[in-house]
Amino acid sequence: MGEPRPPDGGVTTATPTHTTPGAGGLGLGSATALIIGNVVGTGIFLLPASLAAFGTVSIVAMGVVTLGAIAMAVVFGKLGERIPAGGGPYAYARDAFGEFAGFWNAWSFWLTAWIGNAAIAVAWVGYVQYFAQQVFGLDWTGTLAAVLVGLVGIWIPALVNLMGARNMAAFQLVTTILKFAPLMFVGVVGLFFVQAGNFGPFNATDGNWVGAISMAGAVALFIYSGVESVSIAAEKIRDPERNIGRASVIGVLACAVLYMLSTVAVMGTVPHAALVGSTAPFADALNNMFGGSMGGILMAVCAIISGIGALNGWTMLVAEMPLAAARDGMFPPLFGRVSRRGVPANGILAGTVLTSAMLLIGYTSENAFNTIVLLASFTTVIPYFFSAAAQIFWLATGARAVEGRRLARDSVIAAVALLFAFWMAYGSGAQAVLGGTLMLLVGVPVYIWVKSKRGEYGPRF
Repeated sequence: MGEPRPPDGGVTTATPTHTTPGAGGLGLGSATALIIGNVVGTGIFLLPASLAAFGTVSIVAMGVVTLGAIAMAVVFGKLGERIPAGGGPYAYARDAFGEFAGFWNAWSFWLTAWIGNAAIAVAWVGYVQYFAQQVFGLDWTGTLAAVLVGLVGIWIPALVNLMGARNMAAFQLVTTILKFAPLMFVGVVGLFFVQAGNFGPFNATDGNWVGAISMAGAVALFIYSGVESVSIAAEKIRDPERNIGRASVIGVLACAVLYMLSTVAVMGTVPHAALVGSTAPFADALNNMFGGSMGGILMAVCAIISGIGALNGWTMLVAEMPLAAARDGMFPPLFGRVSRRGVPANGILAGTVLTSAMLLIGYTSENAFNTIVLLASFTTVIPYFFSAAAQIFWLATGARAVEGRRLARDSVIAAVALLFAFWMAYGSGAQAVLGGTLMLLVGVPVYIWVKSKRGEYGPRF
């Protein structure tokens, strides 16, 4: 579509966030591990049981959701190629729609990171408790013990991140391999033990199959949170123009294969009635495949590794987005400082403290865990939606020169990603949308304070 319009043609371009392309410490392998490690958290270990309640129609729903996640990954890759700047969705929204849109995306993702870490930690504690009981006979089920275990799980990744990007990347790569391999083992080997009678009905709900797909999709939507990880850490990626897109797509495809194979294998090896009420579906699948009771212990170990790996990756992201925004004067200055090891230590510590506080809420409030998960899912959607919208904006306004066929392809992919983000917001539920919106509004006074400290009035480009 022709040449880019000049500034007086109606397109306003904000100054990109600071970046030093190619200077990062994460190569393609480590960047892909970051995606997989953040997307595959503890939720996968309960996913087959959650989806079984809807019937095998949930496999169709997973396929639809997977297409949306792949489209989102491609959009992040395209935007990362054009703007290889730290902060990812923050940089894309600011560049396309101005500083306030950028700030709101940074604020939304910052909420997502530390709120979501608390949810991961709560789920992680359950597997640690199970392992301690089965292997050592220790009872850590009390509230105080659970809180202490959770705090250990939160602060270990914080310490790893404070040691520098290379240490974080090595830790992430190891934990990703250790959790991905056993889950893929169940997904592949389990196919040889599948029995058709275990799958249950196509639609296990009281409604029609279309409604069942929507409900199952609302559950499956949350398993791909984290596809934006590499774009946010762009400054730490070597050759970001090339590797952001490659790592995003490869990582999402790897997760998609893992999710589909493992879900089908578990549904086919555990009878439907038993799977719906299971609290450890992968353990039940292994026990049915090979007999004995070691499956529960093995899967507990996998879940512990998976959880600590996810916390490690998200602890990095909880500081990277504010770092990029602070450098542009859109977040308090303390978030823009880096330590001698080159890490945003203040951001890591602030996010970890807030995660610790949210963990306490999770153990003192009724049904707080579900509330935290859905709330984090909604705040995730805001950066997704604005990123897809930014891609459409640049294509539609002619601010990005793209020839005909590529223009049509990129436009369709961006539209699918936009619908995917919208569906994720709907699937979060009314309560999460209300709570998330209120938390987004809290950010407006912060924006005003930051602007006033800089002596600025009105937009700054």
